[in-house]
Amino acid sequence: MSKPVKILMFKNEIEAMLLDEILTEKQIPHLIRSYHDSAYDGLWQTQSGWGHIEAPGEYADEILLIYNQMSD
Repeated sequence: MSKPVKILMFKNEIEAMLLDEILTEKQIPHLIRSYHDSAYDGLWQTQSGWGHIEAPGEYADEILLIYNQMSD
């Protein structure tokens, strides 16, 4: 398995939770990172997006396909 890479950024927590559930069900390894920082009360989330997903590079195309189908 290759090194995890940043695949896409989320607009909100709902998107992140839905994709996380789908990928977990399909047993696709991934990690969701939130940009929330309690010290700044989530300031970076309003400027940079909610967060992003990381996964091994070989899963990038499949994750993007699932995300695009989910977003339609």
